[in-house]
Amino acid sequence: MYFIATVWFVNGLYCKVLNFVPRHQEIVGRILGETYARELTILIGLAEVGMTVWVLSGFLRKFNAITQIIVIMTMNILEFILVPDLLLWGRLNFVLASLFCAIIYYNYFVKIKA
Repeated sequence: MYFIATVWFVNGLYCKVLNFVPRHQEIVGRILGETYARELTILIGLAEVGMTVWVLSGFLRKFNAITQIIVIMTMNILEFILVPDLLLWGRLNFVLASLFCAIIYYNYFVKIKA
């Protein structure tokens, strides 16, 4: 669970809110438009920091896991189709996102039963 929370926190605060990885704003700008790309990138980053808090809280665990998986897959499908040239590993990002979703699924639906 700490690994999952860390991924959300780093991507939200470090990459988007603090803009240490400007490529994220470029992706947002290409998909949603350049006019408010910075503001939208910050909002997305804050939502990811919020996801960190939700993950760590353990509140509605299974709903949280389903939400994470839907958000990750939706975002990565859009990026795969619309901006593969801006992704760190190109279309391979989708594979890595799928692996992250598998880790989430395992932690929330499999591991908890063991």
